[in-house]
Amino acid sequence: MSGWYEGLSALMDLSVLVMIPLGVVLGIAVGAIPGLSATVGMAMFLPFTFTLDPLTGLVLLLGIYNGACYAGAIPAVLLRTPGTPSSAATTLDGYPMAQKGQAGQALTISLVASVAGGLIGTLLLSLFAPALARYALSFGTPEYFAIAILALTIIASVGGGSMAKGFVSAFIGLTIASIGFDPIAGFPRLSFDNTSLSGGISLIPMLVGIFGVSEALIQLERVSNMHERMTALGSFRMGAGWVKRLGPTMMGSTLVGFFSGMLPGVGGDIGGYLAYNETKRLAKPGDRFGEGEPKGVVAAEAANNASNMGSLIPTLALGVPGNTQSAVLLGALLIAGVQPGPGLFAAAPELVFGSFLAMTLAYACMLAIGLLGIRLWVRVVQIPAVYLWPLVLVFSVVGSYAVRNEPFDVLVMLMAGVLGYLMTKANYPVAPLLIAAIVGPIAEENFRRSMILNEGSLTWLFQPLTATILLLAAASVVFTFVRHRKTQRPARADEAS
Repeated sequence: MSGWYEGLSALMDLSVLVMIPLGVVLGIAVGAIPGLSATVGMAMFLPFTFTLDPLTGLVLLLGIYNGACYAGAIPAVLLRTPGTPSSAATTLDGYPMAQKGQAGQALTISLVASVAGGLIGTLLLSLFAPALARYALSFGTPEYFAIAILALTIIASVGGGSMAKGFVSAFIGLTIASIGFDPIAGFPRLSFDNTSLSGGISLIPMLVGIFGVSEALIQLERVSNMHERMTALGSFRMGAGWVKRLGPTMMGSTLVGFFSGMLPGVGGDIGGYLAYNETKRLAKPGDRFGEGEPKGVVAAEAANNASNMGSLIPTLALGVPGNTQSAVLLGALLIAGVQPGPGLFAAAPELVFGSFLAMTLAYACMLAIGLLGIRLWVRVVQIPAVYLWPLVLVFSVVGSYAVRNEPFDVLVMLMAGVLGYLMTKANYPVAPLLIAAIVGPIAEENFRRSMILNEGSLTWLFQPLTATILLLAAASVVFTFVRHRKTQRPARADEAS
């Protein structure tokens, strides 16, 4: 209980309390705009957390994360265009509800489901994360190496339609992570006698470039404003009958989303589809999925918000990011001098438990702000892209320069943006690159330390827990390869016919 007390004391700081609603509002504004995902928003505001204490900065980013995840449902319902990838499944029934004049109810249902899924997910996170961290305290360098490899294989294999492209993206990330001083021997690598590269590539400019700048370049290519105008929103009210009818779906989808989110690489979009498909499989005769069924909206939104909380378990307890957004959070903690992992719960309980309590308040704020501001967020959806994306570029430049007042960081940001743009245009996923850049050094350092401690012998790879985790990594690759081959066969058959 001492951890909860310290967390509550830290939460009473005025700056922390202010950041909770601010983060939620920024997140909703970000998520309501198609293309401006939670990852882009978090990366864009990450430089501004540099001058804040760790808890204040973390609370701001978590507010953006959760607010954007909910708000992605707004354009998904109104425009059939998910504001964030995690809201993709919401379009399946949310947009048909809007077409039937029930857009207001669909938006209210998505808000309530998001808040319920997030609150239950936060409760489960506070129960599971400390338990896993206590168990992980017994981990040594071999186990950490195996966990890092597992994260790399899962992220690379689910990083896009092509498994090979996922691994290529991860390889680029590993190469970028290798720039700078060797973690063991201390000699410079891939710096080409450039003093700006000797310390490695700064994480914040790379994040901002990969996600913010690249997305801005892609969107500016389209120039035209693709937004449709909604003529009627209908009623926003939900009666007690709605809660009774949708409650079981909300609970079941929350559990599906949370536990799927615990697996590194399974984002809210996958969790949302898993819950949607399971709800559809258990449908009653009167349910009409795909035609404006409210249960479909509830399943997708409860699951993707719970998945957010599930992804924080490996991030906080093991120091391994569960998805792209938690990788940004991990980067923010590392930059603030906080080392995520099993020791975090003992070293900084006020940070961990304070963030749990802050997320509870954030979801309460989200409910109030969402109910009061639904009509306003509908207007946000209609901001012309020609004004929005140049503003994103300005924020990206200012934020990257503000970190260290180094012009080189702006150059890194621009080059990362061009790289992300080219990769996206070529259908190479950028998420594996980011994860590899963060997790790669963990794998390298623990591998080399294990080799040193075992005097060059590889016997440590066959320790029970290490071998089990490595087998899971191999199974992940094999499973993804088989699944990819199965999905390719029908496509090839269609092309042949």
